[in-house]
Amino acid sequence: MRLVIDTFCWIDYIDGNKAGQEVKEYVENPDNEIITTILNIAEISSIVSRRNFDVDKALGIIFSNSKIFSFNSDFAKQAGLLHSEMRRKTEHFGLIDAFILLTARKLRAKVITGDEHFKKEKEAILIK
Repeated sequence: MRLVIDTFCWIDYIDGNKAGQEVKEYVENPDNEIITTILNIAEISSIVSRRNFDVDKALGIIFSNSKIFSFNSDFAKQAGLLHSEMRRKTEHFGLIDAFILLTARKLRAKVITGDEHFKKEKEAILIK
């Protein structure tokens, strides 16, 4: 299965907490293709740095377990339009979340997330 992992699921995976154990089952399953967006790399870097964790070590874990998906300007435009659409039905749906969701849709993938903003989306697999 092709899976896009969101930021907080990666953080849980790195922390090794209960939710991270569930994420680990997806990430370490050799039948799964794991994808991380380039924007998640920025978010993860910020979060682990603020937690005084080794950023290079955290990113090394992600780079060794996933493919990094980047965007062009047309994709960014589409993500902006999707963000506008999603905000009409989900008040606090984030811009990076729109990039994640669009990535999943374009790649015919599922999103592994703990974010309740995704709960109505068919692409989402919610981790608690």
